[in-house]
Amino acid sequence: MIMSNPTPYPFSVHSPSHETHRIGFVSTRFSGTDGVSLETEKWAGVLRELGHELFFFAGLNDKPGNVSYQIPEANFYHPEIQEIYEKAFSMRRRPRELTLNIHRLAERLADHLANYVRQFEIDLLVVQNALAIPMNIPLGLALTEFIAETGIPTIAHHHDFFWERKRFLVNCVWDYLNMAFPPHLPSIRHVVINTSAQNQLSLRTGISSMLIPNVMDFEHPPQDDDHYADELRQDLNFQPDELFILQPTRVVQRKGIENAIELVRRLGMKARLVISHASGDEGYEYERHVRKYAELLEVPVNFVSEIILEQRSRTHDGQKIYSLADAYQKCDLVTYPSTIEGFGNAFLEAIYFRKPVIVNNYSIFSTDIKPKGFNVIEFDGFITEQTIEKTRQVLQNAALRKDMIELNYALGVRFFSFAVLKRRLETLISDCFGE
Repeated sequence: MIMSNPTPYPFSVHSPSHETHRIGFVSTRFSGTDGVSLETEKWAGVLRELGHELFFFAGLNDKPGNVSYQIPEANFYHPEIQEIYEKAFSMRRRPRELTLNIHRLAERLADHLANYVRQFEIDLLVVQNALAIPMNIPLGLALTEFIAETGIPTIAHHHDFFWERKRFLVNCVWDYLNMAFPPHLPSIRHVVINTSAQNQLSLRTGISSMLIPNVMDFEHPPQDDDHYADELRQDLNFQPDELFILQPTRVVQRKGIENAIELVRRLGMKARLVISHASGDEGYEYERHVRKYAELLEVPVNFVSEIILEQRSRTHDGQKIYSLADAYQKCDLVTYPSTIEGFGNAFLEAIYFRKPVIVNNYSIFSTDIKPKGFNVIEFDGFITEQTIEKTRQVLQNAALRKDMIELNYALGVRFFSFAVLKRRLETLISDCFGE
């Protein structure tokens, strides 16, 4: 990093002798229902249960003020960060001005990281995806150099890497990607969420990692229906005999939503598709395509990201805001036709809420989830007559459906529960500080 007046950080990071720690989470955002934010909350819950104190550094942060540190430039939606991103991944030769802007912002973010660690007396960082996916290049550089300069123990939780996304492969920042996404430093313990990422990280960088899959709190089943969401179907304009089919993902191309629309069309049953999340950080062109495709096939589709959020609430005029959990509780079937996933949060959520799920046989499902024995409606790249027929059987046969969802829940408890996460986090923290 280019620094006009380099000075050492005005503190030292020491390994505490006690068993509990002051842990600082760092990411571009801790807000909403994206996979990183949701998985962070699960980690946070387990770490609190273990007695640790938690703090949160991000550009967009919905955590209480007394435990949060918010700096706008950490958010990948910040105008200067977006400008860097757009130039970095559209050019092959980097202008000098772009280099200077990256270093200027990285230096500013590093100063804030230092303030954050000092203010909350943090002794362990947990970096959520900010050292894996280059949505915010200055933040990645700032983290890398801050960790290198202080030696602060760090757990880097990687959800997806830049080499897994086509949009990052044309760029003028290869030096930064190789330096910081992720960095190879002795004080960092790396965590990945699937075996493919573990293999590729090792092959490409020589970095070893621990595999911690996405999890759900299977030890504590969903609470009984409290009737808050009884009006959800009405608010979504469902007819009384219409099936509620839920697509609980963002509207981005790799989610394969065309297959969900085709499924609804070919079922021959009265049904409506509900898409819970907004388009997110990959633009709105695909959403326009999905809307047009649904119109062409005459499939009723609801885009409901404004009334289905992470938590229940009400609008200023009193309209109910429902949680994603409400949508799962009230739906009849979950569609998960993704072509690429880092793991599969929505898959685990469907299992947790005991709903039948239709899944495209994406690579991580094939290698890390399917071998566990889950019973799902599966297709491989395109919807077949066999897919349609099995979907009809599951929707119409209550006994078959019950056997399916109970088996899946039991496997969730065994392989993807909070107990799994707790054991592996204890191991990581012991590796950072000793027994």
